[in-house]
Amino acid sequence: MYVSPSKRHVRTARTAAAFLSLAALTACGAPSGSSAPSGSSALSAPSGQGAAGAAAAGAAPATTSFTENGVTVTLSVSDWHAPKGTLTAVFTPEKKGFHLYSTELPPTGVEGVGRPTAVGVTGVLKADGKLTASADVRSISVPGVDAPMPVYPDGPVTTTLPVRADGNGDATVLLGYASCSAKEGCTIPVADHPVHLRLTDSGPAFAAH
Repeated sequence: MYVSPSKRHVRTARTAAAFLSLAALTACGAPSGSSAPSGSSALSAPSGQGAAGAAAAGAAPATTSFTENGVTVTLSVSDWHAPKGTLTAVFTPEKKGFHLYSTELPPTGVEGVGRPTAVGVTGVLKADGKLTASADVRSISVPGVDAPMPVYPDGPVTTTLPVRADGNGDATVLLGYASCSAKEGCTIPVADHPVHLRLTDSGPAFAAH
């Protein structure tokens, strides 16, 4: 069958566009509208700029997040006035009825039970104050544990840590937590999960994963 050059050109262009769309979906790792799997990370572009525009311009994300062992952690740096700012970490259990432990809990828990909600920094970024949480601590009793357990109410917890930079360079945020439910038990604790960022004259920016 004879196909005119103009029609052949249109068909070729459409086929190329289809392959480009498929390649984009494959690079993202999931089709549009699907949620990130446990242990995955996601990046957000600066406000007012689309993800495609940020990628094209090489702009670093304003926030970053990851999900591991039943909790999504979202990080951001705000109020940056070189060399100081505020590092915010929001810990959100994926399922209802789960709580997080107090930042004041010992590193190994109470009698081996529980793990503290922890945010630390290394590299050129240093802590410039104490880690605080927006939620009030309450005490619960855990079978087999004599001492009361300090926990936050069920649901998300927002923590803030004042930070300062000792010049430009690389830094790492280390996060730890454990989530538990009175009905479903506890998830596997997470310790020292690293999130990388870089300090430049423009301020801190999270590294792409």
